[in-house]
Amino acid sequence: SWGDFINDGKTYWDGVRNYQARNNLKAMRKGDKALFYHSNKGLEVVGVAEVVREHYQDPTTTDERWVVVDPKPIRTHKKPVPLSEIRKDPVLKEIPLVKQSRLSVMSLSKKEYDKIISISE
Repeated sequence: SWGDFINDGKTYWDGVRNYQARNNLKAMRKGDKALFYHSNKGLEVVGVAEVVREHYQDPTTTDERWVVVDPKPIRTHKKPVPLSEIRKDPVLKEIPLVKQSRLSVMSLSKKEYDKIISISE
């Protein structure tokens, strides 16, 4: 959860077992921002994280196909952005979160990212 992430201060993002999500992890660079989405409880974007270490072997498996990145929390949104609100917004209605909700790591355009940030304020 976001609360656990805040308490830990940094973690590695493990357990990704989807090739498209894995490729998105591999594309992340140190300093990239990531939106933190609660996919089980709340169904909402709750904060912003920053990549502090680029992809490396997932330590939870010996299978070399899977990687992790290390993010750290940057800030909690003043107002969480629920999926229901994202679905209604014309700028966001085509993002992977709406079209492929089970994809755990996805990219957003700057316009889409900025829109979610503006809704959260």
